[in-house]
Amino acid sequence: MKSNQVLQSDVQDAIKWEPLLHAAEIGVTAKEGVVSLTGVVDSYAKKLEAETAAKKVIGVKALIENIEVKFPSSWTKTNLEVANAVLVALNSNWSVPKDKVTVKVEDGWVTLEGQLPWNFQREAAKSAVNFLSGVKGVTNNIKIKSESHNAIEQKDVEDAIGRSWSVDDSDINVSVSESTVTLSGTVNSWYQKEEAGRIAWNTPGIWHVENELAVDYYYAYVD
Repeated sequence: MKSNQVLQSDVQDAIKWEPLLHAAEIGVTAKEGVVSLTGVVDSYAKKLEAETAAKKVIGVKALIENIEVKFPSSWTKTNLEVANAVLVALNSNWSVPKDKVTVKVEDGWVTLEGQLPWNFQREAAKSAVNFLSGVKGVTNNIKIKSESHNAIEQKDVEDAIGRSWSVDDSDINVSVSESTVTLSGTVNSWYQKEEAGRIAWNTPGIWHVENELAVDYYYAYVD
């Protein structure tokens, strides 16, 4: 098990290794696998990059992210300018069905709402916004309502997760209730948790995924 000091140092090094974050002043604390990030960056993309870098570090079980986005005065945009840029980005993305996503912008914070049949479309909508100038944050409130009426089979979800070379499914439990899939158990990295969730979201007929997987890399080394 990594000590708090070692985990803190590893996360700091991982963040500094990212090209976008070389000069970023991001504070890192670690306690029993829970990592907290603080600081100020000049773009939402950098905020996301720091979060992603931290998640990839072995030993991180949970992340508390309090990084603030502040733009230089020359980069500031009005809410209307940001909203128009978001609409252009969504309409230019082939993965996002047109006229299905509504946009609200308040002080640079973008909220996406609407209803789509697939989770990859919801994720594509958020990704289209992440790197836009003037965006301080994104809340993705898009709901999934599958157009498939087929019943979800638990074994289909289990088999799909089991086919992934990057996910150890030996301690992943899958349960199905109508259009909701719940994942529970333990995995040894944050990447595996998110990847298992992504695979579950690809299930035809799904509306919700409850990803309750715990991250504990240490358990993988204990019989």
